[in-house]
Amino acid sequence: MNTSSLPTLKSEETAELLKKAKEGDGAARDRLVETNLRLVLSLVSRFSGRGELPDDLFQVGCIGLIKAIDNFNTELDVRFSTYAVPMIIGEVKRYLRDNNAIRVSRSVKDLAYKALGARESLSVAQGSEPSLEQIVEKLTEDGIVCKAEEVAAALEAITAPVSLYDPVCGDGQDALYLMDQLSDDGHIDDEWLESIAIEQAIGRLSPREKSIIDLRYYKGRTQMEIADEIGISQAQVSRLEKSALGKMKAEL
Repeated sequence: MNTSSLPTLKSEETAELLKKAKEGDGAARDRLVETNLRLVLSLVSRFSGRGELPDDLFQVGCIGLIKAIDNFNTELDVRFSTYAVPMIIGEVKRYLRDNNAIRVSRSVKDLAYKALGARESLSVAQGSEPSLEQIVEKLTEDGIVCKAEEVAAALEAITAPVSLYDPVCGDGQDALYLMDQLSDDGHIDDEWLESIAIEQAIGRLSPREKSIIDLRYYKGRTQMEIADEIGISQAQVSRLEKSALGKMKAEL
């Protein structure tokens, strides 16, 4: 799908549509889907080369987008794209995992997730990583009859394909995800989300403003060089650049 001609929204418009969609406005929901297809495409492109058809990945990413729209909490001070990105990525990763040649049965996955939940609660309670025997004991207390070797095998079975965005325990908005148990001192995701936000902000500029920002900040041209290239004065370039940066700042 060619998304270059698709419309985009300002943050205020997105917030308003999210409220309407939450109230059951189907047209607002469809509008949110349409105006975020570029985001889906940019995210699923990261998974190219996995042996899956691009159109299939795009459709799966759209499912993640729809889930993000339906589950987004409009009362929180969070940008929609910040919430939608992990939802879309998680949906694609689940699809890739479930279509992996090595399939893990649902019962084994369920036991593994319950074991991860038990390990998390024990870690919090005792301040240290619990042993396999302690995890089995905790599961037994919760009414789950299993052997230590079964728990070990279940945990090993999901180690490779499991997604950071798979729920460990709970459901709905109270779910605990694997990513909640991990830290990243490099802030790679933060930087990536910031780059996506900048890309979206640039996408809302006029064609001339986009051209000036591209030449000025991505190709390293001076204002005078830009003026000569596009046929306007240096003062006009300066005004357009300042205007574009102001619009982008309002979006970020």
